[in-house]
Amino acid sequence: MKISRNQLAKMIDHTLIKPTATKDQVIKLCEEAKRYNFGCVCVNSIYVSLAVQLLRGTDVKVSSTVGFPYGSTLPEVKAFETKRSLENGAQEIDMVMNIGALKSRNYETVKNDIEAVVNLKRSSDDVVVKVIIETGYLTDEEKIIACRLVKEAKADFVKTSTGIVGGATVGDIRLMREIVGKNMGVKAAGGIRTLKQALTMIEAGANRIGTSTAVAIIEEIAEN
Repeated sequence: MKISRNQLAKMIDHTLIKPTATKDQVIKLCEEAKRYNFGCVCVNSIYVSLAVQLLRGTDVKVSSTVGFPYGSTLPEVKAFETKRSLENGAQEIDMVMNIGALKSRNYETVKNDIEAVVNLKRSSDDVVVKVIIETGYLTDEEKIIACRLVKEAKADFVKTSTGIVGGATVGDIRLMREIVGKNMGVKAAGGIRTLKQALTMIEAGANRIGTSTAVAIIEEIAEN
């Protein structure tokens, strides 16, 4: 598929969420985001204020992780982390679904967990909530159920992975897009390191790419 450098950059969440991430690395991440005009940076909640400060006056948005990396915190804890992240200037939230509850078939718990975060964005249409279902842990049946619950909870995106286990696959993206329909976001994340991989995910139905190698991907497209 043909896509311009700027079009692809706007679809990328330039990501640094590893536990060893340092302040200097977050500063570098934001400098790269400004240079290449990425759509968003994704950082752990502790670094939201810093990223917002560094990106003020640009079009680059800041997303905060919530419930990372396993999604097993209480709904009220996720809600509090979301609230503080929004107060610190985050415009997007990448939250991890309660994976154990889904696998236990406690679907109401899963939905309530997501809604605890989604409800905090009601006063602002500009806030985007992405829900990570962690496809590497799920059967296809569970993926379908998870996507339906995310959609019912009125989140903006369903997302494949944290990158902790497995990663995005073409099959998962196609399945997720089929379940949520054309009007909801699908984010592919985990293991996307090349331009070819990114374009393949977009062709399969993703409209957002999460990657820690965004610069290499963009520089690759610049060479074409």
